[in-house]
Amino acid sequence: MRVDHIAIAVNDANKALENYKKVLNIDKIEVEEVPNEKVRVVMINLEDSRLELLEPMDDTSPISKFLKERGEGIHHVAITADEIESDVNKAMENGIRFLGNIRTGSYGRKITFIHPKSLNGVLVEFCQAPPSN
Repeated sequence: MRVDHIAIAVNDANKALENYKKVLNIDKIEVEEVPNEKVRVVMINLEDSRLELLEPMDDTSPISKFLKERGEGIHHVAITADEIESDVNKAMENGIRFLGNIRTGSYGRKITFIHPKSLNGVLVEFCQAPPSN
């Protein structure tokens, strides 16, 4: 397992991206809308890590609720799970609570979230390892 990305909730991904461009040497930027999560994703690819800017697509988005309650800032840490189903099962067998089931997230990868109460107040996303090229 490894850190896949750090996600940051923002009100406006384009404005946030301009701020990050002022300080980061960005290798590549990818933009995607994920309707089932009601979020617009701007993935900032750095040399060996990634930041994900999350902008709500409407007022019913979980990101919209997060922004109203906490304001902009770190939303979650994503961990690549090489075998997501078995990693989730192992965690559940060890008493870890999840928020929903495994589902499709950005880039068509399987994802699920661990309840923050299970990991010391941090929302953690398990995401399927990207396909090998």
